[in-house]
Amino acid sequence: MPLDVDRLRALRPENQIHYFPTVGSTMTEAARLAAVNAPHGTLVIAEEQTAGIGRLGRSWHSEPEAGIYCSILLRLPLSAANLPIASLLLGLATAEAIQQSTQLVCDLRWPNDVLIRDRKVAGILTHLVDLCVVAGIGINVNHAALPAGLRTPATSLRLESGGRAQSREHVVASLLASLDAFCSMLVSQSASSILRAFTRASSYAMHRRVVVEESGAKGITAGLDENGFLLLHTDGGRIERLATGGIRPDN
Repeated sequence: MPLDVDRLRALRPENQIHYFPTVGSTMTEAARLAAVNAPHGTLVIAEEQTAGIGRLGRSWHSEPEAGIYCSILLRLPLSAANLPIASLLLGLATAEAIQQSTQLVCDLRWPNDVLIRDRKVAGILTHLVDLCVVAGIGINVNHAALPAGLRTPATSLRLESGGRAQSREHVVASLLASLDAFCSMLVSQSASSILRAFTRASSYAMHRRVVVEESGAKGITAGLDENGFLLLHTDGGRIERLATGGIRPDN
C-alpha cells in the first residue's frame, strides 16, 4: 500500500516533506536540498529507490512500498571532526521510534546498524553538505522476506511482529519526533549526553568481543571517545580507535 503522505504531513506539520514514488536515492535529493539551504528537519522519502546507497557504497534493498527509504537534513552544532555523533544520535532516534511504534526492542551496533535479535532492521548513512548533516535512513518495515547471504542477516518489523503489517506513517512520525528529542538533548546537554545514551542502548559499545570488518582486527570494545569513535582493546594489547568501517561479533 502506498504511503499516506497527507496523513504523514498532518502528523508532522513542522517538517518539510518531499515525497517521490520512485527515486534513484533519497540522499542525492536531500543533498541537493541541503545545498540550497533547505531547513533542519526536511524529509525526503520514497516508495522505491533504484540506486539506494548503503555503507561503503553497498546497495540497499528497497522493495517498493515495503520499507522506509528516507533522508533527513539536520543542522546541528557539530563539526566535521565529531560528525560520528550524528550517526549515534540517528541510531538512538531510529531505535526509539521502532520501539514506540511497534514495541520491538532494538540493539545498536556501532556505527550505524539497528538490530533486532542480531538481525539488521535499519541502517544509517551520514555525510556533510555545507555543514548540514544529510542522513539516509533505511528501515525494513513490511518486507515478508529479505535477500539471503547478506553480511549481516536482515529482518523486518513485520517478520519480528509475527507477520503483522506495520504502519509506515506511524514509524516515520515517531522517527521525526525522536529526532527532535535527541537533537534537543545534543543542543541542551552537549555531545556527551548522546555518547552516554548510545552506550546504554548498545550491547556492542563496551565489553563485546568483535572483529573489524575491513581490517580483520579482533578485540574487545572499550567504549566511545569524545567524538563518537569506537575504542577497541585489540588482542595485541593496544587500544585502537576505529574511525571508519564496521564491526561484527567474533563468534
